[in-house]
Amino acid sequence: MSTKPKVSLRGLFKIFGANGKEALQHVKNGMGKEDLLAQHQHVLGLQDINVDMQAGEITVVMGLSGSGKSTLIRHLNRLIDPTDGEIWVDGEDVMKLNEDELCKIRQDKMSMVFQKFALLPHRTVLQNAGMALKVRGESEETQNSEAMKWLERVGLQGFENHYPAQLSGGMQQRVGIARALTANTDIMLMDEAFSALDPLIRTDMQDLLLELQQELHKTIVFITHDLDEALKLADHLVILKDGAVVQQGEPQGILLNPADPYIEDFVSDINRARVLKVSSVMGKVKKGAKYAGDVQIGDNLESMIALSNGETGKIYRVLDGKEVIGQLDMLDLVKSLVPRISSGKG
Repeated sequence: MSTKPKVSLRGLFKIFGANGKEALQHVKNGMGKEDLLAQHQHVLGLQDINVDMQAGEITVVMGLSGSGKSTLIRHLNRLIDPTDGEIWVDGEDVMKLNEDELCKIRQDKMSMVFQKFALLPHRTVLQNAGMALKVRGESEETQNSEAMKWLERVGLQGFENHYPAQLSGGMQQRVGIARALTANTDIMLMDEAFSALDPLIRTDMQDLLLELQQELHKTIVFITHDLDEALKLADHLVILKDGAVVQQGEPQGILLNPADPYIEDFVSDINRARVLKVSSVMGKVKKGAKYAGDVQIGDNLESMIALSNGETGKIYRVLDGKEVIGQLDMLDLVKSLVPRISSGKG
């Protein structure tokens, strides 16, 4: 897989207000969100965002309400224009696109799944799923065959002639995912896509997304306020606070090495054994070690605790497929489950 980013944000700022460019200078001179609002009646939406999103990966952007995550995702297809900064997609400067070129990139390169489903109530499930192809001018036969293929994949075969109001919330969101997949774009933007769903349905949708991603390798930008969801889905995790990136990187690395008291507080209550994998705590193979068995690099630590019956004296050989790549000492595993004590509130 190429290391060149599929999507790249460079020095991205967004300030809401009548004189954003003027207010930008105050921010660049060090003024914070609260002072900008109090003194100049402008809202700091994003502050110096620098993020690379790799092809075929799920980049999760998370933060509390007001952190700027939904503002960020709307910049990728320029539903919102930045006050300053660069947006690159496939090496193309999105800020230089004219209106027709922008429409084309929205139709051909990016699809979007919304929190509130955004289905057309007067159209059937099949028609909703095929809407992107209708907008492109594809034949009705192509619209229906492609839409039906993806409706089947998301478990909605037999519901194609129903209307949205006849479906549950989880089923409606499956239509939204099928619509995005029917569009056949490289990039999928998912803005709080599962937040309105009940917990069990939400888990099912997360599992469905991961299952599809294993096959399709889309570039997915996923917005959430839920850390458990972020840790489950993310290949690359970006955590925002007050419009700025507090920390970003591989999720397990963030969990083990929070860079800021805000992040330490954020991750303190996470079930680390369920999230962390063998790869995050394994060490090098040592000569003479007596192994209790073999485990896979992608196994989570919860399964290791069950396998070892909680005994800390055991050591396991770690495999990637059939290749030996390290060893896991259960004592190291136990140490990794203790979160760092926060040095203060963020």
